[in-house]
Amino acid sequence: MDESQKSLKIRENVPLAPLTTLKIGGAARFFVCAEAENQVVEAFNFAEDNGFNLFVLGGGSNVLIADEGFDGLVLQIALKGIVFKENLVTAQAGEDWDELVEFCVRQNLAGIECLSGIPGFVGGTPVQNVGAYGQEVSETIVSVRVFDRKSNQILELTNKDCKFAYRTSIFNSTDKNRFIVLAVTYLLKEGGEPKIVYKDLRECFGDRKPTLQETREAVRKIRAEKAMLVRQDGADANSAGSFFKNPIVLNAKFAEIAEIAKGFGVESVPNFKADENSVKIPAAWLIEQSGFHKGFCRGNAGLSTRHTLALTNRGGAAAKEILALKSEIQSKVKEKFGIELTPEPVFVGFE
Repeated sequence: MDESQKSLKIRENVPLAPLTTLKIGGAARFFVCAEAENQVVEAFNFAEDNGFNLFVLGGGSNVLIADEGFDGLVLQIALKGIVFKENLVTAQAGEDWDELVEFCVRQNLAGIECLSGIPGFVGGTPVQNVGAYGQEVSETIVSVRVFDRKSNQILELTNKDCKFAYRTSIFNSTDKNRFIVLAVTYLLKEGGEPKIVYKDLRECFGDRKPTLQETREAVRKIRAEKAMLVRQDGADANSAGSFFKNPIVLNAKFAEIAEIAKGFGVESVPNFKADENSVKIPAAWLIEQSGFHKGFCRGNAGLSTRHTLALTNRGGAAAKEILALKSEIQSKVKEKFGIELTPEPVFVGFE
């Protein structure tokens, strides 16, 4: 280890399961918890100098780690701090996401209130373009501060640079594994109205205009009812949230699916318009129509008792059990509807 890396506290054989929401996975061969930007750079250089694979871990809410663990360096991002200047909020990547939403709502800043109750850290939000209940972070992200592993530099990427789309950005597509998110800046609207477009929220409030706080509380209640609330206890607590993306299909394909559904007595397929040529179909509906019910189990892996989109660790589940259930669901949905469900979590340590 050279002089620039001596501030690193490198640990060996650190169990990773406790650091994830699924509570599954083996140990990291090497592990660093970075609390400052220079430690992120030093950890990357340590991995490069020694020829180790590097995995960047945030809040552990969107990962499935192999039972064998990770034979390399796991870098946990623990950068903290929130800077609030007028309508701009800059949060370090290691900040708890739901706590940031709560902070912004208290400041009467609109723009992320519908994203309440989502587990994970701030750094993960631009990667997936996190969204829920009619809102996405791409609507408010101004810039993302990153460490570029290719140039070994710290950069500021604009919203346009990130190329956001549905659950997608350069961070998980074209430039996957290139950038490490250090901080995110959001442009919110002081005194703005909450975004009430999601069906459950519209039904909750009717014609009344809710406050940001009321909207946050309603979203958290809905998530709790679906066992999708951060830090929620109970049988469905150990999950990675929504395990599959809601597929977007062309109108012609949707017409085919509608005909298939009529064949087994379903007159209306739930859908949301994506654009003029395509629609989004709830993955949960496809899963249920393919023979899986809430609470369905295969060994120690199962579906949430409240929402078929969440795969859960029912107690002592191995990663291979989650993968087997995932594959079974994908196979049945493809067989019945001709749609390949795409998983949302990142799979770590699998060959």
